[in-house]
Order: sequence, then structure tokens, then C-alpha cells
Amino acid sequence: ATFYMLRRVVRQSKFRHVFGQAVRNDQCYDDIRVSRVTWDSSFCAVNPKFVAIIIDASGGGAFLVLPLQKTGRIDKVYPTVCGHTGPVLDIDWCPHNDHVIASGSEDCTVMVWQIPENGLENPLSEPVVVLEGHSKRVGIVSWHPTARNVLLSAGCDNQIVIWNVATGEAMINLEDMHPDVIFSVSWSRNGSLLCTACKDKKVRVIDPRKKKIVAEKDKAHEGARPMRAIFLADGNIFTTGFSRMSERQLALWKTENMDEPICVQEMDSSNGVLLPFYDPDTSVVYLCGKGDSSIRYFEITDEAPFVHYLNTFSTKEPQRGMGYMPKRGLDVNKCEIARFYKLHERKCEPIIMTVPRKSDLFQDDLYPDTAGPDPALEAEEWFAGKNGGPILIALKDGYVSTKTRDLKVVKTNVLETKPATKAEHISTVLREFKSLRDRVILQDRRIARLEEQVAKVAM
Repeated sequence: ATFYMLRRVVRQSKFRHVFGQAVRNDQCYDDIRVSRVTWDSSFCAVNPKFVAIIIDASGGGAFLVLPLQKTGRIDKVYPTVCGHTGPVLDIDWCPHNDHVIASGSEDCTVMVWQIPENGLENPLSEPVVVLEGHSKRVGIVSWHPTARNVLLSAGCDNQIVIWNVATGEAMINLEDMHPDVIFSVSWSRNGSLLCTACKDKKVRVIDPRKKKIVAEKDKAHEGARPMRAIFLADGNIFTTGFSRMSERQLALWKTENMDEPICVQEMDSSNGVLLPFYDPDTSVVYLCGKGDSSIRYFEITDEAPFVHYLNTFSTKEPQRGMGYMPKRGLDVNKCEIARFYKLHERKCEPIIMTVPRKSDLFQDDLYPDTAGPDPALEAEEWFAGKNGGPILIALKDGYVSTKTRDLKVVKTNVLETKPATKAEHISTVLREFKSLRDRVILQDRRIARLEEQVAKVAM
């Protein structure tokens, strides 16, 4: 019996000994004015070619895009991506094209950028496309995991918009689902569902194409501070938030029945929002508190206690934000299972998570096939109702990507196409009418707001 007890305490897991280490100083990116905007996004986005960091920019919004190998001191005059007229709040690399990045800004727009092959040589102020439709600042941008050119944005107008980037059109508007600020949005693994965390303390599961809430949980965490909710690969939902006593919590939920959590754990009483980063291949979740100086990580399994604490990696400096490298950008010959890009006030420091192994051979148990950069679907197929899981690739010999296609945006021009049928023509006119009408309504609202402000000043 005693032996059995011991066996239960020390759970066998190859991730029990994962350890983190910060890289040497000359491997960091130095002298960067990291954004000081008070917004709970991660401020940093990385892929196998570039690291992008939101920075302070006078009179507008900008972010840096650096080739990974460009470490060391970054010159003050290094070119930025600088087309927004207000601060940039969130950035996200396209999972299907390592040269395409989206940004959401306080200027109410979403912009999509094509980064040149070897990075920027001049400031980039011309986006490939500007997506206009939000009436307040856009705090969240997130690419669809498996469909090409499908991008989601969420704004402080409490709306979620899903765009076809290749035509610049807003295809889906989810506008009456959230009565308050949306803290986080996460796609399911095949991108058929969304889960959101909102300031009204609800976690919602949404079918975006049916515009339907399929499940929701009120007071997923009872505290008032921001929550986060992400989908796991098996369809369960992982959340972070605060208890009524302001303790930080994490919880795990079954989508089919959200009445009670599968498990809930209290952590500590720091007040930084916990940003979760998830690796579907290993079922490890890394929690990075904004303003903390640690990364805690947990393994999620289907046996109690379901969320197993593994370890904490701590440094001296608190983190402003954090980038998380996709699996295909890791060094598999060094048993690296995760890499973070931690933002300080003035620098970005890579942190490498490794599983210690004696052998130099490829460890296939650490690297199951992972999501590659090829999309499973085209945008049109997804909007029409098709689903596709990620197309997996082997990491054994280090993944080499094929040449990425340039992002082409084809604004639909009614005149150039073949003569439309009457029905198509009517539907196009109606669409244009609706989009103009929406724009007028938004402008009306803005005018009313400005009039109020003017009236206040005049008094």
C-alpha cells in the first residue's frame, strides 16, 4: 500500500523536469522602448523568422519587426511599422505566412502588413489592407488557425468582427453577445468555435458562423479583474482569473457542460493578469503574469487533479509582455520544447524551455507532428461552413518552409467581373448599401459623442 501511495505522489511525466534558462546578454534585443500603454495584450509576437514588439511612438502607433538573428542593440532609427494613427494594442503573425502580420489599434482600425523577405529597410507605413468596421479601439486580433486569410478582431465596442482579408470585407459581425469589454478570444483547434472571456464575468462558447452562443458560464471566476479563456486541443476550456478574495485562479471546463469546473486551483495573490500560452502537442500550459517575474507551467491530463503543476521559472525583472514561438520555430536538436520572448522596459529577452536528455538524437516522444504553415481551407470554404483541422508536419529534420505566397488583396470590383446576374447584382448593391448604412450609423454615433463633449466644454 505504501508503495502505491508513493507512486501516486510522484507522477511519471517527461515534463516534470522541464527547466527554463534566459539566453546570454548578447542574444537579447536591447534598447527598445517597449510600449507603456495600459492594455493586457502580450505586446510581442514571434514566428520562425521574426520577432515583433509594440513600442512607444510619439504621435501614432508603431511596432518593431526584427529578424530573429538581429540581436544586440537596436538602433534608435531602426525602421518601424508605423501606419496607425493611435497606439497599437495587439499584433498577431499569420500562422500560414511568416511575412504577414495583423495589428489592432486605438485608431479603431485593423491593418494587415506584408514584411519584406529580410525584414524592414525603411519604415513601413502602407499596409496591404486596412480593415474598418469597429467604432472603438481594437484590442484583440487573432488569425484563424486553419483557414487562409480569415482574421478576427475584437474591439472596445464589444463587437467581434471576422474578416476575409483577401477581399478586405467584414464577413461576420457578432455584435449583441457581449455587454461589456471582451478580455480574450480564442479559436478552437479547427477554428469552428470561439471562446471568449468578458468583463461581465462570463465565459462564452460561440459558433461564429451561426452567430449563436452554444454554452456559457456566469462568474467563471468571481473576482473583478480580467479573465482569460483558451480552447485546449480536446475541446475543453482553460481559464485564468481572480477569486472574490483577489487570489489568482486557474480552472478547467468541459464545453458540453459548464455548470461546474473539472477543477479549479488557487495560485497566489498577485494582481497581474495571467496570460496563458498553450502547447497542444505536449498539453503543457505556461502562465505568464503581466508585471510578474515568473513563468509557471502545468501539464493537463485526463486524470485528477487534471492540471498538474510542473515548475516555475523566475527571473529578477518583471515582464511587460511575452511572445511565444510556434513549435516549428524551435531547436529540436536541443530538446527545446518552448521559447518565450520576454519584454522588459527596454529590452526583449529570449527564454528557452528544455527537457534534459542525455542523447543528441531527435527525441520523437517530445515532438509529435505539429501544426504546419499550410492552411487546411481557403477563406471562402470556411465562411461557407467547411471545417478542417491543422495540417501536421514532422519536426524530425527541422522543418523547412516552402516559399510563402504574397498576400494579394482583391477588392471586389463589380465592374471588372463578368456580367452579374440580376440577383447577384441586387445582393451586391444591398451589401454596399448595408456597409454604407453601417458606416453612417457609426459616424452618427461619433458625432453625437463629440457633440456631447463639445457641450460639456462649452458649459
